[in-house]
Amino acid sequence: MNNRQRGFSLVEVLITLVIMSVGMLGIAGLYVQSMQAGRTSMFRHNAVTLAGDVADRIRANPGAGIAYAAPNGANNNCVNGGVDCSPAQMAAHDILQWKNQAIDTLPAGDVLIVFDNSVIPPTYQITISWDEPGENLSYVVTIPVLNF
Repeated sequence: MNNRQRGFSLVEVLITLVIMSVGMLGIAGLYVQSMQAGRTSMFRHNAVTLAGDVADRIRANPGAGIAYAAPNGANNNCVNGGVDCSPAQMAAHDILQWKNQAIDTLPAGDVLIVFDNSVIPPTYQITISWDEPGENLSYVVTIPVLNF
């Protein structure tokens, strides 16, 4: 008689299923990690873009000085309002714009400006902060601004 086995046994099939399941769980974990990294990358891009906007507006209004260090802004109708605003009023308008942009583009986003007049030329430290799951992140840039 010929007692040779042909095909797969049930044990071999179960081992194959376990190996495949572990591999699929690994792929799912990598997918979740890539989604989180993509979200973090988008938030970092938004923070850098916002910091660039802040720096450009400060450079465009160098006479405002310490007015940019105010914690809150105000809508003074400086843009499209037909009002001739002072540098301090324009700074308050800019601050309001930044705060709104930070809230719209970053989770718990905020903008903080620190003005240092003790150095020549004066500098502004721009800090953009936001929350991510498990950590509070920030982007900091310091720019010198000449007052003409």
